[in-house]
Amino acid sequence: MPPSEPSPNRPRIERLWQRDLPARLLPAWVGLAAAAGFYRVGVGARHLYWRMMKRRAPVLTVSVGNLTVGGTGKTPFTLFLAKRLQSHGLRVGIVSRGYLRARSGAPAELVADGGQLKISPEDAGDEPAMMAKSFSGPIAVAKRRLDGIELLSRLGPLDAVILDDGFQHVRLSRDVDLLLVSNERGFGNGWMLPAGPMRDSIRAVGRADAIVVISSGTGASAIRPSQMKKLTAGKILHASVRPRALLLIENGVWRETPLGLGGRRVLAVSGLADPSAFYAMLRELDTELVGVFEYPDHHAYTNADWQAIVNAMRETDLVVTTEKDLVKLERFPFPRDSLYALKLEVTMDAADARALDELIIGRIKAATAADA
Repeated sequence: MPPSEPSPNRPRIERLWQRDLPARLLPAWVGLAAAAGFYRVGVGARHLYWRMMKRRAPVLTVSVGNLTVGGTGKTPFTLFLAKRLQSHGLRVGIVSRGYLRARSGAPAELVADGGQLKISPEDAGDEPAMMAKSFSGPIAVAKRRLDGIELLSRLGPLDAVILDDGFQHVRLSRDVDLLLVSNERGFGNGWMLPAGPMRDSIRAVGRADAIVVISSGTGASAIRPSQMKKLTAGKILHASVRPRALLLIENGVWRETPLGLGGRRVLAVSGLADPSAFYAMLRELDTELVGVFEYPDHHAYTNADWQAIVNAMRETDLVVTTEKDLVKLERFPFPRDSLYALKLEVTMDAADARALDELIIGRIKAATAADA
């Protein structure tokens, strides 16, 4: 389908999340607004309950999360943070929910250790499996994150565990809460689900130790001045996520190759909540985006999907996908040197990176001193 067409796989409800909603759609949105009121009460009651019942992990815990549905770069930032802490000589693990993974009877599963995948991407979830491709520390998945932390703790001593998408997991006490906000997506219309994209009230920024405004460089800021005022009431940092290289599969191993896409006819394939930034990045690399296959977020690719993609490749030079989609597409027999993924990189300026280090490493040192 041409990239300008709306995808049939995007939830229709998102059309009602526009800031300036057409009058013809207002009656449908009013019903969602009523439901959002009940959702807000439920979220508040849940937070109150877990504030009284929350548990503390046996190791210092850093949460990376957001307030909205859709991508804000949580997983790339989790990887960036884990590698950065490792570069300071710290022993770091990652725990993820493993969204839409195949469930087992175990409360937690070890996804990878030492860069070696221990279970299949289907059992791990696409994002944990993707992180295992470029992170040498231990990674676990668990619905109850404490189970995952305890599993990693039994493998050996850790200085910190990072929770990927953990801001709403309030049943676990965190030592550092990092809240990511997409500069280009902002908070949408500012309403909570299902009337808007908010998983939590914007007032929840008060729970964060630092807010990281993360930009993909693909458009103007969507954060309103009134919303930015709420963010800047706390510690605010900035980061960017940009393509660094292409990933190519050689003998089952992911290898980086330069971003040489200028003038190439590209078929984009993705299973993302919002693929608009992915398309914008491809266009910024001067590709000729001749078509897209847009699947639901965390899509499990089938043989029929593979065949449809291969059939569409006849008019293209190559297929470009995302890292989390590559972990599921690499098992299919694509023609040699035809399937690539954008390798994203998170960067921060020196002052913000130093402030992030001081926040987290300072908490680690304080915890170590308290235990001594």
